[in-house]
Amino acid sequence: MAAKKGSLSISSENIFPIIKKWVYSDHDIFVREMVSNGCDAITKLKKLDMMGEYQLPDGYKPKITVEVNPEEKTLKFTDNGVGMTADEVEEYITQIAFSGATQFLEKYKDKTTEDDMIGHFGLGFYSAFMVADAVHIDTLSYKEGAKPVHWVSEGGTEYEMEEGTKTEIGSTMTLYLNEDSLEFANEYRVREVIEKYCSFMPVEIFLSKEGAEPEYETIDEADLKEDDVVVEHIHEEAKMEEKENENGEKEMVETEPAKEKVKIEKRPVSLSDIHPLWTKHPNECSDEDYQEFYRKVFLDYKEPLFWIHLNMDYPFNLKGILYFPRINTEYESVEGTIKLYNNQVFIADNIKEVIPEFLMVLKGVIDCPDLPLNVSRSALQNDGFVNKISEYISKKVADKLAGMCKTKRDEYEKYWDSISPFIKFGCLKDEKFCDKMKDAILFKNLDHKYLTLKDCIEENGGEVVEPNDKKEENGDDNKVEEIKTTIYYVTDEIQQSQYINMFKNQGQDAVILGHNIDSPFITQLEQRNPTIRFQRIDADVTDTAKEEVAEEDQETFKKTSDSLIEIFRKELGNDKLDVKIAKLKDENVASMITLSEQSRRMQEMMKMYGMNDMGMDLGGESTLILNANHPLVQYVVDHADSENTSVICKQLYDLAMLAHKPLNPEEMTAFVKRSNEIMMLLTK
Repeated sequence: MAAKKGSLSISSENIFPIIKKWVYSDHDIFVREMVSNGCDAITKLKKLDMMGEYQLPDGYKPKITVEVNPEEKTLKFTDNGVGMTADEVEEYITQIAFSGATQFLEKYKDKTTEDDMIGHFGLGFYSAFMVADAVHIDTLSYKEGAKPVHWVSEGGTEYEMEEGTKTEIGSTMTLYLNEDSLEFANEYRVREVIEKYCSFMPVEIFLSKEGAEPEYETIDEADLKEDDVVVEHIHEEAKMEEKENENGEKEMVETEPAKEKVKIEKRPVSLSDIHPLWTKHPNECSDEDYQEFYRKVFLDYKEPLFWIHLNMDYPFNLKGILYFPRINTEYESVEGTIKLYNNQVFIADNIKEVIPEFLMVLKGVIDCPDLPLNVSRSALQNDGFVNKISEYISKKVADKLAGMCKTKRDEYEKYWDSISPFIKFGCLKDEKFCDKMKDAILFKNLDHKYLTLKDCIEENGGEVVEPNDKKEENGDDNKVEEIKTTIYYVTDEIQQSQYINMFKNQGQDAVILGHNIDSPFITQLEQRNPTIRFQRIDADVTDTAKEEVAEEDQETFKKTSDSLIEIFRKELGNDKLDVKIAKLKDENVASMITLSEQSRRMQEMMKMYGMNDMGMDLGGESTLILNANHPLVQYVVDHADSENTSVICKQLYDLAMLAHKPLNPEEMTAFVKRSNEIMMLLTK
């Protein structure tokens, strides 16, 4: 062919600065684009073979070779795919953003499917100019009689094309790196990038350094392969060892037979796993396969709790594996990694358009060839189809969890404490997910037994009402039944131990809700289930914990109560202190603090929004409950003028507050000092 010069078909001479600055977010991504183009070229050739339009040579092994040359400051990408004719180079390379794969699919749309085609001579190829001052293409088409082509561009709008010297079908892209990108002439840096983007490409990828001295390895001759380069044949003599025979005589015995070995040039190792685990059917994968894949991809050597293998062909193609890692910290500090792939080509981590927000705490991979990517293959186009994919992933996770709860309850309970924060977060964020999970939400009671919401309601004598169900009342079916079932809970088994003991002594139960996501979660449950309410066990003293005051004793009891209230307000220096007197059945409890559920939730909400840092009032006051049956309380009534009364009142208040929440530094200092004074009185 005659040499040819021309201008690239682009709309602006500023296309390269635009590509460098805006199209790709990470400069190292050019490696992915160059390797992906090679994969496309190989895929095309294999499809042509399947359709009978080309016959692959015997022993054909699809591969992509990447070669670095630090001395020449070059980086080469070679594939053995379809190659290009001069006309195709003109069409696919000089016309930027024209997709060769799109035309290929149009031509063969009745003969093949669209899988394995991302498309992509065009802008993908021109990503090379982010790091290169010049790019050379040497290519030879598979077509009979095709002549090799050599194409050169130095990053402007001019190019040169002439007949080349390539003798094997395929293409070689040679990048002459600019001074700012010489890191990509380093073998270890390129390996790092390939492992980042191309670890699971469907074609084997080999990396080498041009001109490097060959490395060797020695293998058994029986393991020799056809394409091994033999350097030397080695005969190893049998190994002998002196041993005693049955007669006690020493003799030489053969311990290892003679071996025929060969020294060969070290076999290249592909950087790509062309059959990653997610491409296989779940029935083909063992637990060890899943765990090994998890360790390899996420470098996490703590075994995941369990996993979900996604495998869907309709209405869109999606495969993947989601792992539930062991979560040992509060939800806010947990960050997972879900890697998004398109036909085994890495796109990005944690793309929020595809992965529901509440699943971001998981680790996993998702491969969806149907994703509508923009020209850089780095971000998603705004497409309603993406929302459907996100909804599908959420649905599959909910189905898996709900199924485990029904069929593997013991195993599910074992995982519950670790996975509950993310499930509750999912319920808060996704109503459909919440609907599917409503019967798989568990609550741990004081005996550490797991209950469903239905169990909790029925144990408290209530009736289960489905969300949004209406109860007929006086013929009006728009009224919701007013009777509510109270489910008691604790947030800290140590801090609230006094209240827990009282509950247990009265045969009552409560559930443990110790995570900071539980407060908004139970609020949502109350909204969805109008006949239930949650109340912390220190919000009030239940009727079952109190003795009734006989009618004839009520007047005396009122006088005693009024006296105690006055004394405590005076001694504690707080005339607005809320004090209540009760006859508690548990005589070991002298005093306790209660805070209404409404006030507590108001406090938590204001703290969540940072209002406590603004000097604002965080909600209602607590109430001091005094047990009229306790000797210390009776002492205060009988010895109002005693010098010990003030100490006892303050100590009873601080002890009650300690069982409710931690004291502030000043309060704790005063409490310790007073405790020492009380002990000193005992020594006199």
